[in-house]
Amino acid sequence: MLGAMLAEAWSALLANRLRSILTMLGMIIGVAAVIVMLAIGNGVQAYIERQISSLGTNLLIVNAGAARSGGGFAQGIGTAPTLTLDDAEAIGRLPAVAAAAPVSAFSTQAVAGPANWLTAVTATTPGWFQVQDWFPDEGRAFTEMENRQGARVAVLGRKVADELFGANDPIGQQVRVRGISFTVIGVLPSKGQGIGGADRDDAIVLPLNSAQRMVQGGGPFRRSVRTIMITVERQDELESTQEQISQLLRRRHRLAPSAVDDFNITNVSALGDTFKQTTGALSLLLGAIGGISLVVGGIGIMNIMLVSVTERTREIGIRMAIGAPRSAIRLQFLLEALMLSLAGCLAGVLIGGGISLFISRFLPFPTVISPGSVLIAFAISAGIGIFFGWWPATRAAKLSPIEALRS
Repeated sequence: MLGAMLAEAWSALLANRLRSILTMLGMIIGVAAVIVMLAIGNGVQAYIERQISSLGTNLLIVNAGAARSGGGFAQGIGTAPTLTLDDAEAIGRLPAVAAAAPVSAFSTQAVAGPANWLTAVTATTPGWFQVQDWFPDEGRAFTEMENRQGARVAVLGRKVADELFGANDPIGQQVRVRGISFTVIGVLPSKGQGIGGADRDDAIVLPLNSAQRMVQGGGPFRRSVRTIMITVERQDELESTQEQISQLLRRRHRLAPSAVDDFNITNVSALGDTFKQTTGALSLLLGAIGGISLVVGGIGIMNIMLVSVTERTREIGIRMAIGAPRSAIRLQFLLEALMLSLAGCLAGVLIGGGISLFISRFLPFPTVISPGSVLIAFAISAGIGIFFGWWPATRAAKLSPIEALRS
């Protein structure tokens, strides 16, 4: 019986093709909007998660404090020489710390033969490779002994290696940084863009002692560092370790209880959680905006079904006269409304998916169409079809057979 009713509902919709298509249009637009909005939101969230994870796992970042000008104006985090190599070594001895890497970064021109390239230089210790979970796929990283001895060795990012050496093997070649020659001993695998759009492959990694002695020279950051990067053994120890680091640095810097910290600690995992919560809320907001179109589409279905009931009043009367129960009449019109809604949903999913794939070409990240969003779209569409189809179906079922036959 249900199969026959579905076939009849399909025939009724095909009898008025243009009206059926126009009725589905609201559902198509609404579902397509929801799919596109959620795909963009999911893409943003996945992109941010990748960027956070690329920085390293269970990561804490300690930045030096802010220097102040003669007028008392703060110049920004990292402008005062408040962190030292001894601070980094002390942090590395904390029980939950897996590795701590002091970092001093600057930009300069790198030269290899006739080629040159403006790049970012990271001066650090061997622990940096562990903190970043980023080890050379060609050659090797420098050792602690090389760092202590101030060895003139360098590890290149993939972008720098390509720009300076092209198709040639860079291992064993010389690269000059501020006039000092370094031997290339390793090349890092490509990591792509980082947070803020910076190319992480556009970098040279030097031993910290070598850079401080031969490249950076004197100045307030001589034997000091701007940043200490720390990776913690377990994620559940991040907050407690952050507090231990804060107390340790306050003791080492001899800060009074009332004095403000002369350093800044960032919990990258907490930052990532905040980003994910924000993008999740944004996805829900975008989906809700698209859902308004679904409600409009549902109202359109209800109006057309009311018109259909009016047009088919005599048909309803004949069915009742030959014994059709009111429940069968109600079910017949509910099936038509549901079929309209689901057909519009299917078309909306296909169109929304196509639009999502198209616009991903113009975004810095791919859009993500999750199966869950598609299932939700179909579930909402089915609910809208039943909800907005119930009144016309009930109105049809309540018609008096005699009055219907007189129509």
